[in-house]
Amino acid sequence: MSGYSELRKGRSSEAGQAYMVTFTTVDRRPLFLDPERAMDACRAMTSSRLWYRSRLLCWVLMPDHWHGVIELGALDSLSTTVQRLKSNSGRSIRLHHPESGPVWDKGFHDHALRSGPSILAAGRYIVANPLRAGLARSVADYAWWDAVWL
Repeated sequence: MSGYSELRKGRSSEAGQAYMVTFTTVDRRPLFLDPERAMDACRAMTSSRLWYRSRLLCWVLMPDHWHGVIELGALDSLSTTVQRLKSNSGRSIRLHHPESGPVWDKGFHDHALRSGPSILAAGRYIVANPLRAGLARSVADYAWWDAVWL
């Protein structure tokens, strides 16, 4: 069984459930160190047409990966929601920055979150990612993130 098949094993999607999701760029290339590319990716990932049933509660775009908390809406599966997110942003990046090549690696990692406190804790963890990576001294210094709690 391949690694991607193992990731899907036991994966379920429930409406109203919040999931912490992570996916990486192809070969973990730091594509989003470039501010224009990062801005285009963020614009594509937060497009309202992607979030008409599900909600993006918080997210951060790192140079070589993306973290977010997604609350699934009715009729959405986690796999389909992530696929739309990756496909929309990848298409936008390739359109505006054709030298980028393929953007996102196959697959994603997810973790179902249990309750309000664990969702908020996951959000704090995600938003602090640039601090732990040494990309910013404070959350306010890093441009590529958002959270509904603000």
